[in-house]
Amino acid sequence: MDQITRMRCFLKVADHKGFSAAARDMGRSKALVSKYIGELEDELGVRLLNRTTRQVSLTEVGEAYYKEASEILQRLDELQVSVQSSQQAVRGRLRISAPRSMGDHLFNQAVMEFLAANPDVTVDLRLEDRFVDLVEEGFDLAIRVSELEDSSLIARQIAPFRTVVCATPQVLEKYGRPLVPADLGTRPCLIDTNYRFKQNWAFQQNGERVSVSVKGPVEVNSPSAVRDAALCDLGFVRTPLIFVADEIAAGKLEIVLEEFEQPMRGIYAVYPHRRHLTGKVRAFVDFLVEWFGTHSYDPCRGR
Repeated sequence: MDQITRMRCFLKVADHKGFSAAARDMGRSKALVSKYIGELEDELGVRLLNRTTRQVSLTEVGEAYYKEASEILQRLDELQVSVQSSQQAVRGRLRISAPRSMGDHLFNQAVMEFLAANPDVTVDLRLEDRFVDLVEEGFDLAIRVSELEDSSLIARQIAPFRTVVCATPQVLEKYGRPLVPADLGTRPCLIDTNYRFKQNWAFQQNGERVSVSVKGPVEVNSPSAVRDAALCDLGFVRTPLIFVADEIAAGKLEIVLEEFEQPMRGIYAVYPHRRHLTGKVRAFVDFLVEWFGTHSYDPCRGR
């Protein structure tokens, strides 16, 4: 029995949280699946699964092995698909899920430019602020900006994602430039309610996460709306850089508290590890990486 087969068997058991369901999915007997897992654990010298009479769960080392094995097998699968479909045209229907706020800004433009360059592809783009189940709902991929906790998904970063606090020069002159995050508690702030913690803005100070309670004249679930409010001199705004990059470059808005920003996250294209990448998905993700590389402008840190 080769190592790759044992690894695939382990992933199936972990995905199904049981031997019986995994065996049915693989078309093998439960006893044989149990044997494969036992051989894998013996070879590694560790226990990967906690077994009870009712369920199976991953051990701590099993979780780490699951992540690495998923990525290894995904790369092998992609290599095989890449070789098999190297001459395959990019065509077909592409189902994509993305946050509404991103679609209303840069992402729509990227999608339309991809379609213009690939006339044999059609797109079903769903813009909604929820985490869709890619497999259950039949999506080819999703665009997400978050920490990725679902180990059944493969993610490829397509762009960095930086969040900044900024205001117009007029607001800075009127209220003064904040020197530490706590200063925002006494200044008018414009709140994008898309953020999980809404009125509580998080920063990094002295190596620790700090939260500042803010308030102001505007609360709205739109980064474009809070940007427009900021341009009307209504207060300070905390928003993704991609929504205010042009205004910052033009001097209409100025970044403050830069040294207290939390570490940058990323914009990711995610897809199920069990699904082979088709030519259309691979081409689209590659296109997004290149496109965001030339359109995501950071006036402070370069492109």
